Amino acid sequence: MDLAEIFRVMRRRWYVLLPGLLVTAGLIVGVLALVPVTYQSQSTVVLLNSQKATKAYDGNPFLSTQTSLTGMADSLARSLNSDVSLRELTSRGAKGTFEAKLADNAQGPLMWLTVTGTDKASVLASDRILTAYAKDRLDQFQKQQSVAPQAMIRMTTIVPPQNPVAQTKTRLEYTVMAGALGLVLSLVAVFYVEARRRPRTPAGPDEPARPEEPAEPVTAPEPQAGEQAVDQTIALRRPPAWSRSAENRRATQPGAGRSATAVASATEPLDEESTHGQRSHTGQREI
Repeated sequence: MDLAEIFRVMRRRWYVLLPGLLVTAGLIVGVLALVPVTYQSQSTVVLLNSQKATKAYDGNPFLSTQTSLTGMADSLARSLNSDVSLRELTSRGAKGTFEAKLADNAQGPLMWLTVTGTDKASVLASDRILTAYAKDRLDQFQKQQSVAPQAMIRMTTIVPPQNPVAQTKTRLEYTVMAGALGLVLSLVAVFYVEARRRPRTPAGPDEPARPEEPAEPVTAPEPQAGEQAVDQTIALRRPPAWSRSAENRRATQPGAGRSATAVASATEPLDEESTHGQRSHTGQREI
């Protein structure tokens, strides 16, 4: 079935396709209503060495980066993603989904703090709360270990919380899935109805057995021209009445000692009544 045939079937069964398209449109509207637009805000922070460790660099923390800072950033990110931190953020008024991780392709202890939600203003406020809580959580770690204030690792914000950006990828994916599903079901219904309504060609009755052809009669070959016939019929001719009366008269006369039996001459034509259509003894055939 080519594309033109598909369009002809769709046009012929429009009364099935139209409700299917309306249902598909309803599915798309439902997805758009049930899957709201989400917004995302992100900030970037970096861990800095302590004041005591930066004295050799005249107090410049960016010149004394150490590998241990990256390990500390990873530990802090895992702590921020825990359930304890989630409850603390909720108690502070933050809403949405929170995520803390090491920045991609970072060459230092950089962290991304991300908040996702459906309310644009709430997402921005929650990201600010998360950024402030990350600094407080870092200080709690070090205070629990009784670290001197001059030796504590510090945190500074590189990129403040950004204005929330709409995330339409998930919503678009669900919308496309609903539309494709509705369209496929509509086409299936159209071709199902077409198959049910299309007149079917009745199956041909069984062909009767052919009668056997009568055997051709076997004819004996006719004798060729000039070939003498094997069977010959001798035709006897009775003398006519006038000849029989004359012979009777001669028989009564003296000296007539033999019977008057006449044999028809071969050259004399045969009487049609006496021969009855039979052949003569000479082998001549009647036509």
